Amino acid sequence: MQEEKEITIQEVINKRREHARKVDTKLIMKAYHYAMKNHGDQCRRSGEPYIIHPLNVAYILADIGLDDSTLCSALLHDVVEDTEVTDNDIRQEFGMEIAEMVEGVTKLSSMQFASIEEQQVEDYRKMFLAMGKDIRVILIKLADRLHNMRTLKYLKRERQIANAKETMELYAPLANRLGLYSIKWELEDLGFKYLNPEEYHELVEGINKKREERLKFIEKIMDDIRIQLKKQKIDAEVTGRAKHLYSIYRKMKRDNKTLDQIYDLFALRILVHSIKECYSALGVVHEMYNPMPGRFKDYIAVPKPNMYQSIHTTLLGDKGTPFEVQIRTWDMHRIAEFGIAAHWAYKEANYFGKKTSVKVEEDKLAWLRETLEWQKEMQDPQEFLNTLKTELFEDEVYVFTPKGEIKVLPRDATPIDFAYMIHAEIGHQMTGCKINSKMMPIITRLKSGDIVEIITSENSKGPSRDWLKFVKSTSAKNKILSWFKKAQKAENIEKGKELIEKELKRIGFTHADLFKNEYLEPMLDKYKYKNLEEMYSAVGFGANSSVKVIARMLQEYRKEHEEENIEAKIEELAKARMRKPKVSNAGVIVKGIDNCLVKLSKCCNPLPGDEIVGYITKGRGVSVHRKDCVNVGDLFSEENRMIDVEWYDEHATSYQVEIEVFSNDRSGLLMDILKEIGTTKAKIMGVNTKTTKERIAIMDITLEIENLEELNKAQKAIRKVNSVYEVKRKV
Repeated sequence: MQEEKEITIQEVINKRREHARKVDTKLIMKAYHYAMKNHGDQCRRSGEPYIIHPLNVAYILADIGLDDSTLCSALLHDVVEDTEVTDNDIRQEFGMEIAEMVEGVTKLSSMQFASIEEQQVEDYRKMFLAMGKDIRVILIKLADRLHNMRTLKYLKRERQIANAKETMELYAPLANRLGLYSIKWELEDLGFKYLNPEEYHELVEGINKKREERLKFIEKIMDDIRIQLKKQKIDAEVTGRAKHLYSIYRKMKRDNKTLDQIYDLFALRILVHSIKECYSALGVVHEMYNPMPGRFKDYIAVPKPNMYQSIHTTLLGDKGTPFEVQIRTWDMHRIAEFGIAAHWAYKEANYFGKKTSVKVEEDKLAWLRETLEWQKEMQDPQEFLNTLKTELFEDEVYVFTPKGEIKVLPRDATPIDFAYMIHAEIGHQMTGCKINSKMMPIITRLKSGDIVEIITSENSKGPSRDWLKFVKSTSAKNKILSWFKKAQKAENIEKGKELIEKELKRIGFTHADLFKNEYLEPMLDKYKYKNLEEMYSAVGFGANSSVKVIARMLQEYRKEHEEENIEAKIEELAKARMRKPKVSNAGVIVKGIDNCLVKLSKCCNPLPGDEIVGYITKGRGVSVHRKDCVNVGDLFSEENRMIDVEWYDEHATSYQVEIEVFSNDRSGLLMDILKEIGTTKAKIMGVNTKTTKERIAIMDITLEIENLEELNKAQKAIRKVNSVYEVKRKV
């Protein structure tokens, strides 16, 4: 991990020259002087001049080989946000390319949102959109975060923890996904240092104690390998490096081991000129030392999605001490260190006078394109965060098509994920699968090396909603949701309307109260809906919830309607409490109020005999709920709108109630149940039955009764019926 040091503009230029013959020194100096002038006497938390920060960010990017324009953008990345300089000023002074990068970094700064979670999600969304436009924006952001982490000691402890947590959850995995291992390792070690300071310092001390002993061990092995490679006429560079602290700590935790039990604290690296020499070098080291079973990985044959290629093998040295060897070509090493940045770093001729062919292939960034697709679909901040973290962490399986093509899927992926990765239509028409030539369930978890064959049918009715419970890739999930969205649009719209109406009733509002342009527009704008139909459809198929949609409209409603009206209504009701009570048409007395509209809430269907409470709604009288109703907890948060109510014993009226009956299916079942209900005073108003694949009969029966006692008698009678195993009141 690098120590913080003061960087000069000349050091940035010198570092840039290590990667390129032609360097636009004049442009870089112009950006430096412009930033220096505009930041003026601004200081960082450390008390140092602010210019030190952009200089360090530019140096980090020069070190991984970024181009002149990116270094200029790094020097200027804070001037628009922290000084009087505008985007237009940068465009006029430095041109469109640099201006757009600076603007991209500036846009990643915080905005005002309803919650910290929402703000965090919006920042991440903007980050991925910036990546889609020019990925160098994110490389600047990663370098910016790295320098901020190096200087984290100047912040308060709570900010240290928050920044370190975000670094471990987002920025380090992002650096990993982009193949920037040099940045990833340092971000992880710094995050570890601030999140687990005691464990960090214990580990540093423990490693330092045995450092010399282990260095001697690894140096002897390196010398021996160099001699053998030379004998085989393999031109190679053999180096050793200490593994970074966080990876050692993670291994100790994962395997429940102490530091003394972790032997491979150092890794050897063998760099050669061709793929053929990689495998020749592998043969040499396997002849010299015994390989550990199950600890060999060939990322040359099967590269990682972030372009990483290398052979990893763990060998047993003297006295059975294990050590790791990584074998790769020089080109692979550049990509391993710089990842996506290698695209800019090595597109020019290098100092050895030969061109390097480092291609950033389209499919290598397929995960980025998918990220940009699914981030548009998700309105739920928590769902977005969870999916983001899942997509960034590299837990993958490598499976094969029958023709031998490799497909990379998330860990625990199923043949459904595989089918949708090939093509959406293959997924939609899927009826079965073969794994390693054997018919298997389509929800089987795939393992690396599996050969998967998808069986399709043109007569398929399309995907099942149950598939959403099993798929692991966001791409497959989106394609399935998209199918339902298109195939069942009319149905989704109707369902969405029902859910919205239900939520309106629950909170005591009418459609006319909230569905006005001044309340609708902010909601549609927030969730990026073109019109009401799109909103209903999204709510109907589950992409958003009715609660969130209405909550956004309520924010606007409350701005216009002060709570004075409610307070006045409550005061009026309080004054009337001393009057003689009158019975409402629902058979309920509202204490102290005459001629009051009373409604029995549909969410819990209270009956005479149930303990009840009243809630003063906005313009809809008093809503009566059972005390054990799931919504009562929310209502009690507004205690000044609660009111005492009670059942009127002498008032005879009838109430409808729904009950649910569960039974093993058999012939004559419904007739027996109806017969038993006929022995009670309850009247049957409606029956709806269905039978599951498991032959379980589920009946929804609507009864008309006068009180709770009649309901209990009816339920007791149904329970007597043979095969019935559960009877409950629907809520």
